Amino acid sequence: MQASLYLDTKALAWPSRGHTSTHHSFQPTPTLRFRPMPPVSAVATSPPPLTRQKTHSLPPEKVELFKSLEGWASQTILPFLKPVEECWQPSTFLPDQSLPREEFMDRVRALRDRTDGLPDEYFVVLVGDMITEEALPTYQSMINGLDGVRDETGASSSPWARWTRAWTAEENRHGDLLKTYLYLSGRVDMFKIEKTIQYLIGAGMEPGTENNPYLGFVYTSFQERATFISHGNTARLAKDRGDPVLARICGTIASDERRHEFAYSKIVEKLLEVDPTGAMLAIADMMRKKITMPAHLMYDGEDPKLFEHFAAVAQRLGVYTAHDYADILEFLIGRWRLEKLEGLMGEGKRAQDFVCSLAPRIRRLEERADERARKMEPQGVKFSWIYNKEVLL
Repeated sequence: MQASLYLDTKALAWPSRGHTSTHHSFQPTPTLRFRPMPPVSAVATSPPPLTRQKTHSLPPEKVELFKSLEGWASQTILPFLKPVEECWQPSTFLPDQSLPREEFMDRVRALRDRTDGLPDEYFVVLVGDMITEEALPTYQSMINGLDGVRDETGASSSPWARWTRAWTAEENRHGDLLKTYLYLSGRVDMFKIEKTIQYLIGAGMEPGTENNPYLGFVYTSFQERATFISHGNTARLAKDRGDPVLARICGTIASDERRHEFAYSKIVEKLLEVDPTGAMLAIADMMRKKITMPAHLMYDGEDPKLFEHFAAVAQRLGVYTAHDYADILEFLIGRWRLEKLEGLMGEGKRAQDFVCSLAPRIRRLEERADERARKMEPQGVKFSWIYNKEVLL
């Protein structure tokens, strides 16, 4: 999913030490200094561009660390993948095209009848979820650009490479299924949606992971849980509005996302075991930057604030909210037992204190933003995805 609470990254930043090297370990200053947090919106917005783009920030000795973990990854991470023969496929949930013509058309008509009870704003969120899934080439490229775990040949036998390829193959079914279901529903403008997908893949993403697997796996742990929450909520809404098939589709995709989340968070858990300071600094670094959801450069050729508007609808429907952002952070702090992590000194201890105190600060900001939002007049925005119908933000 692609919505997140907007936090001013400067307000959470460690001041720079003044150097600009792109090859270094995480180097926060000896003390964390917090400036007053500026007002934030209760809905998600695109973050400001990173002020200093780093690349390849993983030191060479830590590249070797990932090579030393290959045996562990084979035994612990690869089992989170399902054999292809045991996986569902998009056609599992769609009208069977091998049926006689009239029977097939009856199934399509039944699908359209079920979606009649779903409001336009639901389709805005479902389309946004699907577009995010369809930009999968960008996400594979990001993961495959992480030093120490990339697929060096395109068909490497490394467990890290095998995971990335098979993860991509599993994720690929999500966009295929949602896109076909939306097409058959007749409720959305597929041409405008397809343009948005092409724009998004062409634009890429800026997650701030610096080709660094420490940062990359923190990012994917957070993002996969966000997607699990989002698809789970679209499943709930579809069930409530009378489309049990779509509810099962979204719920099944959510189940995949949760399984993938377990795998990525397991990697971070292992890094906290073998390199607690390095892993803790990575978590703090990503929280300081803010987890930027993967579709933040979304554009349909018409609305330059498309992601912001889409995310505002998701917030209003309760599909993915600012509250969820804080919930995910608290969940991962608990899963990784960050508050109980021992043996950290200096920078690592300061990073631990920063991360473990962040969720309550986000919640306080959220409460203030919600109060401001309640005083504002509702704003309507037209979405090209639903034939330029207007939806309230």
